[in-house]
Amino acid sequence: MPKDPFAKFPYLKSDMLVLRKIKPDDADDLFAIYSDETLFRYTPGSARKSKEAVQNMIGHFERDFNKRKTVFLGICLAADPERIVGIAEMFDYDKKVNCITVGYRLHADFWSRGIATGAVKMMVEYLFHEIGIDRIQAFVMPENTRSHPVLLRNGFQKEGTIRRGHIWTGKGIVDLTLYSLLKSDIKT
Repeated sequence: MPKDPFAKFPYLKSDMLVLRKIKPDDADDLFAIYSDETLFRYTPGSARKSKEAVQNMIGHFERDFNKRKTVFLGICLAADPERIVGIAEMFDYDKKVNCITVGYRLHADFWSRGIATGAVKMMVEYLFHEIGIDRIQAFVMPENTRSHPVLLRNGFQKEGTIRRGHIWTGKGIVDLTLYSLLKSDIKT
């Protein structure tokens, strides 16, 4: 029987990274991430123009967790666990299917360092081994060439492209490539 992914905010630690709850005093780090237009080229939403807007988001992260919608975690380097360099998300939990969707975004200064790959690996291990999820999935715009390898390196399989099948805020109707990983895919 799977555990409730919304029972508590996880604190995940590896030699390289920490994934932790986002706090009000993380607003400056979050603003550096969410104000960067390049990060929204291939993700839903749009860049935030003010620190106040980002500060409000932190309250919304807590609200969305309490409403059992999304777990937002700050991605930090293990050497500096107070500085957030990215965001990891776990959302759209389907209890009947025992499935959850994951997402991630990193500040551009931290691209190509294995951080996104490491963060996804940590979420996968947590969701399969601590929570007991059976299926993890992720949606990626086909043009987002940096994100596809992150999932493939973590053993996800490309299921195909959902053509003009989703509406993403700020993007309209988009094509999305669906990736999935089943607990049974993991060799123990």
